[in-house]
Amino acid sequence: MLAKTIYQALQKYRLTKENDHSTVSHMNEITSNDTRDIILDVTEKLIYKSGIAATGMDLLVKTAGVSRKSIYRYFANKDDLVVAALQRRDQRWMHWYRTEVNQAQTPAARLLNLFTVLQTWFASEGFRGCAFINTSGETGDPQDPVRLVAKEHKQKLLDYVCELCTEHGAEDPQMLARQLLILIDGAITVALVTGDHSAADNAQCMARKLLDL
Repeated sequence: MLAKTIYQALQKYRLTKENDHSTVSHMNEITSNDTRDIILDVTEKLIYKSGIAATGMDLLVKTAGVSRKSIYRYFANKDDLVVAALQRRDQRWMHWYRTEVNQAQTPAARLLNLFTVLQTWFASEGFRGCAFINTSGETGDPQDPVRLVAKEHKQKLLDYVCELCTEHGAEDPQMLARQLLILIDGAITVALVTGDHSAADNAQCMARKLLDL
């Protein structure tokens, strides 16, 4: 009976193309039926939709279809659960983004594809901006674990962009990567606030000037 309940919860709430288009392609494909994964999947989805403060334990229990005891078996408290869910999203989002961007054939094309991929994401159902920028806005302490997860995520993104800049033969890959990161995060924020998906196109135009393309 428990196994059946867990399976039904997974089928209903896992992040897939069918029920959550906040990201696209393989980003949504989670297939594990582990109770811990179900809890993390539901937590990530609820936080991305409504924020940390609005995601209470009662809602998590009800949505995931598990008991509080099950949640506390894996996580000491809500803070630990939130951090674990965000760390999981970081891994999935970066894997999805790298995979999609790297489909372009040349270093220059991959740099421009950073923004083409974003536009596809912006237009997807359920897009609510960057989960890490959003949750950082709910914390006041720079050393809050949520803020530190967000900082680590942005560092990974910066490192990836720097990798692409190096492949492109940029004179100063670090500097160029920092400039492109601002365009990436700026486009994400504008798309969220205004609903203007062309923010990715505008950022790409600015990137072309930086890259002299």
